[in-house]
Amino acid sequence: MELGSGKYGCTHYRRKCKIRAPCCDEIFDCRHCHNEAKNSLEIDPHDRHDIPRHEVKKVICSLCGTEQDVQQNCIACGVCMGEYFCEKCKFFDDDVSKIQYHCEECGICRTGGRENFFHCNKCGCCYSNMMKDTHRCVERAMHHNCPVCFEFLFDTTKDITVLQCGHTIHWECVKEMQQHYCYSCPVCSKSICDMSSLWENFDREVASSPMPEIYGKKMVWILCNDCGTQSEVQYHIIAHKCLSCKSYNTRQIRGGPSSSCSSTIAGIVR
Repeated sequence: MELGSGKYGCTHYRRKCKIRAPCCDEIFDCRHCHNEAKNSLEIDPHDRHDIPRHEVKKVICSLCGTEQDVQQNCIACGVCMGEYFCEKCKFFDDDVSKIQYHCEECGICRTGGRENFFHCNKCGCCYSNMMKDTHRCVERAMHHNCPVCFEFLFDTTKDITVLQCGHTIHWECVKEMQQHYCYSCPVCSKSICDMSSLWENFDREVASSPMPEIYGKKMVWILCNDCGTQSEVQYHIIAHKCLSCKSYNTRQIRGGPSSSCSSTIAGIVR
């Protein structure tokens, strides 16, 4: 039986050491445990903080309790405190099935295998090789909070997806948006998927709902969220169609009561 092969670690990582946080001098199982504890609602807002992960200097062996400098093997009992160990990130993990690797450009460890990802210097993050020739670059694309849940994306442990517009968001947040019939990017309002079949439904809905005669000649200006074109179109209570790309993902910018397709998508999808 391998020394220290029992169950150690926390809900985030399987490892055989704890860390001493350099910011508050307290001991935690990992940086996520620290951040969750120190950013909870019970903590005074002025005292909330994240751990500076690269500044961790001391770890405590979970088997013998020896506190020591950051290193892979315990200086006292010799146990390997993490099958994967990154000296730069002060990171330990026994679950090597994640295929961890350290990205020099990101400055942190990532999962999935180095051979399966590339680092985009403009976006400032690692993406799957499948996106290498197709993704749209957005400067520092993941160096911001998720536009739905507001968790910082760059070092999140949750799955991230890149929308057609190039903005990044948690995959779970995208699915939640779709459950509420939201199909546009929370950042730039561009459509997040192919909406052509829905636009055909809008065509039929608009055609079957003629406006009263008083509005027969009323014209309004719209801005298309998808292609950015401004058009003058006939006013309709349901939605307005872009004359350039035929999208209904538009907003009224001039001329009478405002109208957009977002308020009617749910009803048409149902």
